[in-house]
Amino acid sequence: MSNERLDPIIHAPSRLRIMTTLTSLHDDEAMSFTKLKKLLGMTNGNLSVHLTKLENAGYVNIEKTFEGRKPATYIAATPQGRQAFEDYLSNLQQLLSPVTGKPEADKGLRA
Repeated sequence: MSNERLDPIIHAPSRLRIMTTLTSLHDDEAMSFTKLKKLLGMTNGNLSVHLTKLENAGYVNIEKTFEGRKPATYIAATPQGRQAFEDYLSNLQQLLSPVTGKPEADKGLRA
């Protein structure tokens, strides 16, 4: 298994943290930009850049609205994003799993 199967959009540490957080929500839930920013300890600009990459990939939906007279932004993982995250985790698990079977005649191994 090669890490070429690890989705480079998700693989960046900040985006991995974002997707981990958003996919922990129910399918019909979204998190406010402010809460996500505080939870992950990111700046407005840094979070915005990573969310834009995830949105361009179709992995998150960003909804801008108003609450009273104040603007509010909510982010949710899309079905495509949830699937991509599941695939990423599966591929990562395969990458980290020990090799099954014995190496050919245990060449080069010492007990």
